[in-house]
Amino acid sequence: MNQTKESLHGSIVQQRENLTELLYEPLHQLSEACSRIWGERAKMEAVLNEGFPSVPYCKFLYALDTNAVQITSNISCDGPIVAHFGRDRSDRPYMREALLATGFFDKNREQHYQQWPYLREGVQATDFLLCEAYISLRALRPSLTAIQFVRNAQGNVLGFIGADFALRDLPQTHRLYEEPRHWRQFEGDPSIRSMVFKQTRAESMMDRHLDTVLSVVEELMLDHGVYHVILHFSSSQAIVWTMDDPYRYRVLTMDMLIDPDSCMAYPKRQYPTEALVPAQQVRAVLDNLKTLRFMNEMLYLRSGTLNIFNGIVGLTFACDGSHYIPYDEFLNMDQTFWVGGRLLKGF
Repeated sequence: MNQTKESLHGSIVQQRENLTELLYEPLHQLSEACSRIWGERAKMEAVLNEGFPSVPYCKFLYALDTNAVQITSNISCDGPIVAHFGRDRSDRPYMREALLATGFFDKNREQHYQQWPYLREGVQATDFLLCEAYISLRALRPSLTAIQFVRNAQGNVLGFIGADFALRDLPQTHRLYEEPRHWRQFEGDPSIRSMVFKQTRAESMMDRHLDTVLSVVEELMLDHGVYHVILHFSSSQAIVWTMDDPYRYRVLTMDMLIDPDSCMAYPKRQYPTEALVPAQQVRAVLDNLKTLRFMNEMLYLRSGTLNIFNGIVGLTFACDGSHYIPYDEFLNMDQTFWVGGRLLKGF
């Protein structure tokens, strides 16, 4: 839990900056070498083959002309793959940005300006582009491509050096991004939302024994190492994750949930000091879930989750809408708030 906090976007940006720093110099050196023999296929393939080990984690190297047509074979760790010579890559995402930046690509210009607005604003593109991740055509795996511009002595673009990477082969950041702690809402299946006023809550077995269920769940979370729970009210079951075995979940059926002896099957554990949800607030969160389950015969809670480490409460309602809310905000929301506005919004 001592990892640096950062957003998903910030983590990706930092990772891309690290990769750019790693890849720029070797690809720049290759472009310099190829610029002197541009158009001589055999010599260019020899240069790319010799320089291949200098581009870390690379899967394929190749050269393309200004129309994004490949003018060399694919160079790999096993040698050249001739079948790719002459391949038109102009429709691939990594080439659209490069061609637009150089002014060679006019088709769908407005659409691409929306994707890369800095090009419209007249900012000079760098001679190195690291594209966004995409799914490769052949392997159908997440991939990255780096494009290095090749220029002659006068600075004119002769073409490009492309370097393909399998995402799984690249070095990854050692810091996991931090899940945002703010209210997020997601609409569900429109067909369910359209029928919400024609349905009523059917009493489940969990509904009939909910006080007992919540007491057992509270005991498991406070004293037996359960840190994440999903309560499925309609189907009368719960799913729990424990600190002793965090990679596997356990499904608790109603006979387990209404029997306090079930707690004896879990080792005694102190409530973790690094949990964001204070121990004394766990029952209050569970009681709020109960309130939302019974608050309205049409707009009722179908499932609720609590994770004590990230402090997030998850809610899925009969209208199939989902909410993820910090526990302290959740405790400040009463029944009137939900029925009077939030759930009805959009109907």
